[in-house]
Amino acid sequence: MKFYQLALRNLKEVYRDKVTMLLGIVMPVGFLVLFSSIQKGVQLDIFKPASLAPGIIVFCFAFLTMFCSILIAKDRQNAFLIRLYTTPLKPKDYILSYTLPFIPLAILQTIICFVIAIILGAEFTNVFAASLILMMTAFIFIFLGVIFGSLFTLNQVSAVGSIFITIASLFSGAWMDLKMIGGVFDTFGYALPFAHSVDISRALLFGKGMSGLYGSLWVMIGYLAVLSVVSYFAFKKAMKKI
Repeated sequence: MKFYQLALRNLKEVYRDKVTMLLGIVMPVGFLVLFSSIQKGVQLDIFKPASLAPGIIVFCFAFLTMFCSILIAKDRQNAFLIRLYTTPLKPKDYILSYTLPFIPLAILQTIICFVIAIILGAEFTNVFAASLILMMTAFIFIFLGVIFGSLFTLNQVSAVGSIFITIASLFSGAWMDLKMIGGVFDTFGYALPFAHSVDISRALLFGKGMSGLYGSLWVMIGYLAVLSVVSYFAFKKAMKKI
């Protein structure tokens, strides 16, 4: 538990930031209420609270990437990490200390979205199983944050993070059925793990089970494994440059 004190410090850094909390918690609620209101007028199934909730959760997880990358890039820039490198912490300890503080926020986002969706009329089954899939997705986003924060400067992270959030929004299937659109949206969207996460979560929440979706699960597991390794070496490389 060598990383405990650093993780606690990072936890305080994350949750004292009002912008982080606003984007991470209030925004999902706003999206659910807004698109549920639109659905009443246009009658699109994808905008129903039950369909919308998992997509909004995955979309909002994209902000975890930006929050994590900004925290790491800021600590690299202000020499905080230079001082830490004199301690006996190993790269895995640093990564744990920069990833774990974001998990409570991811859990809170998930719970709030499900509760608001139920209030708006959604009916779910297998919420626990869907939540496990979503937490796997959260780790994917957080590991991406570690990679971006290790490789880019603070100014670069802001630009890269904005582009990444746009990509995650367009190609996650949160707002539209990628298979129905086809073309580059379908091909590129399912080359990434986010649409797979939304599909699995929706299937579980609707009580359809995992039938036909085990391939999507393996895609997510593959991304999670690869990104965890890449984040380790990216952070280790950043340590050598300082």
